Amino acid sequence: MIKRTLYFGNPAYLSLANGQLVITKPDDGDLPLDDAPRQVRTIPIEDIGVVVLDNRQLTVTSGLMEHLLENNVAVITCDAHSMPSGLLLPLEGNTLQQERFTDQLEASLPLRKQLWQQTVSAKIENQAGMLKYANGEDARNMIIWANQVKSGDSENMEARAASFYWKNVFRELPFFVRGRYEAPPNNLLNYGYAILRGIMARSLVASGLLPTMGIHHHNRYNAYCLADDIMEPYRPFVDKLVFDYCSDNENWAPTLSLEAKSALLKLPVADVFIDGHKSPLMIAATATTSSLAKCFSGEKRQLVYPEF
Repeated sequence: MIKRTLYFGNPAYLSLANGQLVITKPDDGDLPLDDAPRQVRTIPIEDIGVVVLDNRQLTVTSGLMEHLLENNVAVITCDAHSMPSGLLLPLEGNTLQQERFTDQLEASLPLRKQLWQQTVSAKIENQAGMLKYANGEDARNMIIWANQVKSGDSENMEARAASFYWKNVFRELPFFVRGRYEAPPNNLLNYGYAILRGIMARSLVASGLLPTMGIHHHNRYNAYCLADDIMEPYRPFVDKLVFDYCSDNENWAPTLSLEAKSALLKLPVADVFIDGHKSPLMIAATATTSSLAKCFSGEKRQLVYPEF
């Protein structure tokens, strides 16, 4: 079942009733919630995969938060600039969690290097697919680099491919430089990657894995190293949404508009090809994290990633 992504950008009171998320909001957004006429809507929590909270006048009850986490809903909070700044996930997401934690923590260094090799190779292949989509040309050098990735990416093919990729993916923007704090559309990319990170962390928890313990990324201040690792081959799907948005809106605003956020929040239901089948990205993420758990347990040796 495809889970829904809910975005809340206006004042509202979010509560729980009969297993439903109850949205109560004023008819007039300019009035204080306590004084305004009410509009009420309900949504089954079992249908929800991601909730984005992007307004300082949102109230969320403790009972609702508890029920969202029990149903493995990723709750993303945003800062004053509407950028995702926090992520809430359940502590228990799988009946075999202790066993899978043990497998993950005891994974050997050679295994983690092989998994990172597969991850980088898949990322470069998908970047090559995105370049062909954007420019109509085969990026043969990218395919060669993808096939040359060694265990642990010891020769840093990821960085070589990234340098070429970012110089060519937004050719209509000749002064584009990829960087977290660089000019737009970097803000759109950052927003999309933050949503992707939430999706991947949710899937890791559902598969009984620790999002903190990465196979490559290791940062004492990063609580989602494994999510950052496993999301790498998925990044070009965010790039595609940003590319399409900029291409379809000739006079697109450099700010993170509601229209831009709406386009990027379609990410969980974006179609991808994985294991020979078309699937929504959120379902594909679960297939990837499930295959990772099996690699840690010794049942499999190959990660399942989507193809662009």
